[in-house]
Amino acid sequence: MQIAQKWLADKTNQLVLFLLVGGLLFRSFLAFSVYPTFDEAYYYLYSLHLDWSYFDHPFMVALTTGFGPWLTGGVVSQFTIRLGALICYTGSLLLLYLTSKRLFSAHAAKLTLAIATICPIFQVTFGILSLPDSPLMFFWSASLYCAANEFFRQPANQESCSSNLYVPSYRLAILGILVGLACDSKYHGFVLGVGLIGFCLTSSRYRCVVRSPWAWLGLSLFIITISPIVFWNIQHDWVSFRFQSERAVPKSGYNLLSVITVLLLGIAYLFPTIGFPLWWVSLRSTASQINQFFYQKPLTSRKDLDASVLLILWVSLPIIFGFTFIGGYRQILPAWTMPGFWGTTLLLGQQAVIWQEKSKRCVRRWFLGSGIAIASMLLIVLLQITAGIMQKPSQYAFMGGFLSPKDDPSTELIDIRQLRRGFAESPILSAALHNSSFIFTNRYYLGGPIAMSLKPLADTPITCFDIGKDLRGFAFWSKPEQWLGKDALYITTAPFNLRKDLMASYRSYFSSLSAIETIPIRRGGVVINVVYVYQAKTLLKPYPRSYGI
Repeated sequence: MQIAQKWLADKTNQLVLFLLVGGLLFRSFLAFSVYPTFDEAYYYLYSLHLDWSYFDHPFMVALTTGFGPWLTGGVVSQFTIRLGALICYTGSLLLLYLTSKRLFSAHAAKLTLAIATICPIFQVTFGILSLPDSPLMFFWSASLYCAANEFFRQPANQESCSSNLYVPSYRLAILGILVGLACDSKYHGFVLGVGLIGFCLTSSRYRCVVRSPWAWLGLSLFIITISPIVFWNIQHDWVSFRFQSERAVPKSGYNLLSVITVLLLGIAYLFPTIGFPLWWVSLRSTASQINQFFYQKPLTSRKDLDASVLLILWVSLPIIFGFTFIGGYRQILPAWTMPGFWGTTLLLGQQAVIWQEKSKRCVRRWFLGSGIAIASMLLIVLLQITAGIMQKPSQYAFMGGFLSPKDDPSTELIDIRQLRRGFAESPILSAALHNSSFIFTNRYYLGGPIAMSLKPLADTPITCFDIGKDLRGFAFWSKPEQWLGKDALYITTAPFNLRKDLMASYRSYFSSLSAIETIPIRRGGVVINVVYVYQAKTLLKPYPRSYGI
């Protein structure tokens, strides 16, 4: 008790606790309020079909998404599927803080934690939404912390490379497991492993790692850790690896303007007051390392601070530059580069210490101004998604609103509570749901919200009949002939209901297909989307698949 009181009496520890707990509460409020995104709801289906791996991602996201519903006894909501992400991100923040403290100082760690806590895309992608990025960043941060403890066993101000000989230790074995778990979360983890190897090979002090029995044990444990995704891919013709690798292969010419667009969008998602400094400190540190490599003394005579920077750059820049380059020939998601910026946050935290020595007031205004602006922005987005405060018309519109629902992409999100209520309150839909052997929809990402909505009402299996044959995981969760001769419900949304090619395709596979009900989805008292439900009688032949079981 006295130890805890002494720890809490320290102002730095108080701030750390405030950032961790306060950030968790703020993210929890957003997680409770915002409708599930299509990706999150799709990953909820992972948790209903537990396997060694999946078509699009490794298995870890199934565990983090399913954690909340399993913990609450089957309660399925936008908050419960995000509970794992909320916990993972809090752990990631703590590990990032400890890593900065190990590599630099407690003061730099405090500032690093503040930056990572307020950065909007970190909060949303890693800390609110249930995505593969949440477990990825937890194990990424754990790997970086383990590497910091392995290669820099004393803080930089207590030890220098020239005064101590590095001897590989058991931590390399632990590091192999942690990197493997990062790979089990998202394939970005393999880049992390390559970065750690690159750091050792380009550092004369740490090159002895390749001869260490601990490193070879770590490699063996890494292979064992990733064996589930390898085992699954062996069983399924390496389809997951082929799917991901094909996305990195250029299919058209290279566009430098697209690269600039990717770069600027990344800065916008990071928030300009954080994004621009992160790019600046990354490029500045890279230039400094290159300069020292070619024109100054070898690494064995540098201070640990320089080696710390080299470690951060090796695990960060391949992700940042790699995906930014890929953006020149294919569209990339903003989250793909963010693990790299997560690492360079350590450099920005250390740089903030230097800036604070020159002007504490400016740094304080930078943090407070950024934090207030980002929190306000996220709350405005929340109110728009849930209440339509900028929507015209809307009973909650601010100053009458200005954004038409047809021009607002957020209207595509489905309020699962409204959809659930629509099925529960309609005798026709309730009867049709219990009398149908399966449900199908026309896009893989629509299956998740439907499954979340109907889970308390029925356990009817869901599949996807996509005329474009993009079935994702659905191709492995059922067999083509599984429902021959069975009745089904076809559920879709307004944008697809008028597709004549879809309806013609489905009618050729069923003896009859007829509309039975519609469920309006409202926001601000206005219908912004409509869910259409059809009764499909007697599946006559298996719907074709281009891959899968």
